[in-house]
Amino acid sequence: SSGINAEWPLRPGFQVEYAIKAVENSGSVIALRGKDGVVFGVEKIITSKLYEEGSNRRVHSIDTHIGAAVAGLLSDARAVVNRARDDAADYRSTYQVPIPLKSLTERLGKYIHHFTVYGSLRPFGVSVLLGTWDETNGAKLMEIDPSGTVRGYYGCAVGKGKQNAKTELEKINISNMTCRELIKEVAKVIYSVHDEVKDKHFELELSWIGKETRGTHELVPQALYDEAKKFAEDSLVDSDDDDTDM
Repeated sequence: SSGINAEWPLRPGFQVEYAIKAVENSGSVIALRGKDGVVFGVEKIITSKLYEEGSNRRVHSIDTHIGAAVAGLLSDARAVVNRARDDAADYRSTYQVPIPLKSLTERLGKYIHHFTVYGSLRPFGVSVLLGTWDETNGAKLMEIDPSGTVRGYYGCAVGKGKQNAKTELEKINISNMTCRELIKEVAKVIYSVHDEVKDKHFELELSWIGKETRGTHELVPQALYDEAKKFAEDSLVDSDDDDTDM
């Protein structure tokens, strides 16, 4: 990730723009911060019929108490996730407590930004959404973009369906909904922004962290996953029927 990419201009400003384009060409990634936790959803585009389901995941656990979802170049995402895991492990080893999300995002944001200021390095073509929950501070959701900028959100979308997803998210009363309710909403938005013409097949990834998981980041249970997926597919059919009637 530290080598020069010959296809990207050497000026740091241009490099960041190309890194952002890499994120915008990736499948949509959504995270919502509800009243009892954070839910992550990923539209993982399938480019081959030989693809093995469940491989190359875009949702990750940084530590048991922090989950992440990534959009952009998969190899860059692995490098950033591994760096975040190292930072979390180093903090836990030094202070004997889990790293706060704010501390992790500050460290990771500085690390990512470092790759944008030198011509001998190239920026990471990845945006990272990070979420956590605990009894004392509740749910927190942060985004780090390719420039290293850190932002806090109640709802965030990145990837090729970003704008349409944001429009849909603004219609949802996110902060007053539970994770169980938000899982369905995340799946619904992912399905609604998916471009069936350009990207025919995709795999839906869903994970959560919150009160129900006792503050541990986990993949959504299969029964809940199937329920959310069916809800999203039914909503899409109903929307198509309404368009036909008009």
